[in-house]
Amino acid sequence: MKKLLSIAFLTGLAAYTLMSCQNKTQAEVKQVKTDTPKVKLLKDTLSITAVGDMMLGSAFPSKLNLPPDDAVNSFAAVDTFLKGDIVFGNLEGCFLNSGNSNKCKGINPNNCYAFRMPDRYASIYKKAGFNVLSIANNHVGDFDAKGRKNTARLLDSLQIHYAGQLNKPFDLFEIDSIKYAFCAFAPNENTVSIKNIDSAKALVAELKKQADIVIVSFHGGGEGARFEHVTRKTEVFFKENRGNVYAFAHAVIDAGADVVLGHGPHVTRAVEVYRNKFIAYSLGNFCTYGMFSLKGPNGFAPLLQLKINRKGDFLYADVVSVKQDKVNRLTLDENHTAFDKMKTLTDIDFAGHNLIFENNQIRLKN
Repeated sequence: MKKLLSIAFLTGLAAYTLMSCQNKTQAEVKQVKTDTPKVKLLKDTLSITAVGDMMLGSAFPSKLNLPPDDAVNSFAAVDTFLKGDIVFGNLEGCFLNSGNSNKCKGINPNNCYAFRMPDRYASIYKKAGFNVLSIANNHVGDFDAKGRKNTARLLDSLQIHYAGQLNKPFDLFEIDSIKYAFCAFAPNENTVSIKNIDSAKALVAELKKQADIVIVSFHGGGEGARFEHVTRKTEVFFKENRGNVYAFAHAVIDAGADVVLGHGPHVTRAVEVYRNKFIAYSLGNFCTYGMFSLKGPNGFAPLLQLKINRKGDFLYADVVSVKQDKVNRLTLDENHTAFDKMKTLTDIDFAGHNLIFENNQIRLKN
């Protein structure tokens, strides 16, 4: 795995460096030809909107698992909030129009958690405003290489940035003259491992040399109401090592990460500001149709509107609480359940923290 990661990283980094050099040369030529070159002012405040798990409906094992509106209204209740320089979420499944899943061999497909969204659903994410997606999780590979390759092809065609598979460990891109790096980790096959913290630190450190802002995503921790807390230990779920998300998050920030966005437990977890950098330990089930459990805390999630400065330091975050059920699907939660849960868990898991939770906003104490 280390060898594959190293090859993928060096190949990707070399390609990006070459592209950067070409762009720089072109820019220098243009500047020579221009008598009065324009200087573009950089933003003082950057906006990152982040949500958790998303899977809009699976055509496997049958089209009965697709929503009645064919997913076109999936984000209708929240579309005014999905704005920012970065709009991020976890893509919990692949895009693929047909095929069976090897993980369902020998069992009833109706009891198998394998997700493939129709190709046409990819444009729904783009239209909603998502421009960065994690593909490091346990469902992007449900339909093996075919599903992964098709997903990458569609995201490339829509110019949505993504990362997390061994052949795509990171992405480097520029928005409004700010250079961003994005990388994603998980404990699953073909993903960049959350369990190899030293390798994660090395990758982040290299990316920080290339980018102004490094955003790290992870899919880790146990699942469900029993796993709401950040234990600071390795978490095991169904005999699978799901990583030590606390150690991982702190390590990548030490290596240069500016924002860490977690998902995987399907419930809201605490947040933390460590060395002036923001960590969300789990953003829950944001928009998930079909076989996902939405009982209890699984049915509530935050939509995080994070503000950082040009150095990547945390300024404040607005939290829009949402809820899901099988009938109404994704709607706003007027009771602000996710925000209240985030506050409660942060008070418990990070007692003595330097954060104020008030009026659906998180900010630092003076």
